[in-house]
Amino acid sequence: MKKVQLCCIIDDDPIFVYGTKRIIKEVDFAESILVYNNGQDALDGLTKIFLAKEPLPDVIFLDLNMPILNGWEFLDEFKNCQSERSKSITIYIISSSVDPRDLERVKDYDQVDNYILKPITPDDLAKILGAVVEG
Repeated sequence: MKKVQLCCIIDDDPIFVYGTKRIIKEVDFAESILVYNNGQDALDGLTKIFLAKEPLPDVIFLDLNMPILNGWEFLDEFKNCQSERSKSITIYIISSSVDPRDLERVKDYDQVDNYILKPITPDDLAKILGAVVEG
């Protein structure tokens, strides 16, 4: 099965990040993994990658509740700096929140493909691969 070239995790929980990286490697989901601990670090890092014309992530796993710049604020900023290159990035919200308002708010963001409850499972990754790689 094909895999994603570059995947990005934006989450401040080191246990979640560790577990997710392990599952990504186990199911051979991605060639490389980028990790940012908050939305601001992610915006800064992705901007540098973009300006250097390096490959952007195919998939971003985004937590909503983080310090400095949370997931919603990241999405608002990211939406403002869209380009043809960044439009190919698929964002998945990965959250422990079951708040119906969050599920409703996600619909305001075109690039958010789905809302996945933590923890992410090998099954979730298989579905994502099917959607992203097979198109």
